[in-house]
Amino acid sequence: MRRREFIALVGGAVAAMPLAASAQRSGIAVVGVLSPEGPKTGNVDGLIEGLRALGYVEGRNIRFEYRWAEGKFDHLSELAADLIRLKVDVIVAFVTKAAEVAKNQTSTIPIVMVGVGDPVGAGLAASLARPGGNVTGTSTLALALVAKQLELPYQLAAHWCRWRYPFQRLAAVGRRGLSRDISRKANDSGKHQ
Repeated sequence: MRRREFIALVGGAVAAMPLAASAQRSGIAVVGVLSPEGPKTGNVDGLIEGLRALGYVEGRNIRFEYRWAEGKFDHLSELAADLIRLKVDVIVAFVTKAAEVAKNQTSTIPIVMVGVGDPVGAGLAASLARPGGNVTGTSTLALALVAKQLELPYQLAAHWCRWRYPFQRLAAVGRRGLSRDISRKANDSGKHQ
């Protein structure tokens, strides 16, 4: 599945939840889009397509308020505050920094994060299973999921006695923290030798 299709599917579905309640109140839901990039990134197109597939059409029952930092991360705080002043129904925050800034400024407006590497490590979610708070969305890399993937073969085939993971390849691409977490999980489960 291509990145754009994935964002359309997940982002659209997640963003639509609070929008349904808002549209019932006022007729038009307002989505705040917060991004450290510019409008030409293509990520927003996937979101709009996903919401359109769910019946949300710009100008009819949904309105978008875009705030682009144009590569100036220090502007995200001001842009997020602007969306909050507008009382948007939901904030869609692209990448970790935008989601962190939005979360630090509101605990009442739902935030849909897109493209966040490690939401638990960034303090955006208490855990992947139960994120808590007002932040939900997608993650590009979740260390807990990788550890679970390591356990999966043992759950599927109990007769396997050894499991080795190519840590050298991970280290070669700069994923030492990931390798350490996988190794720790394997050692904790007693199945890595």
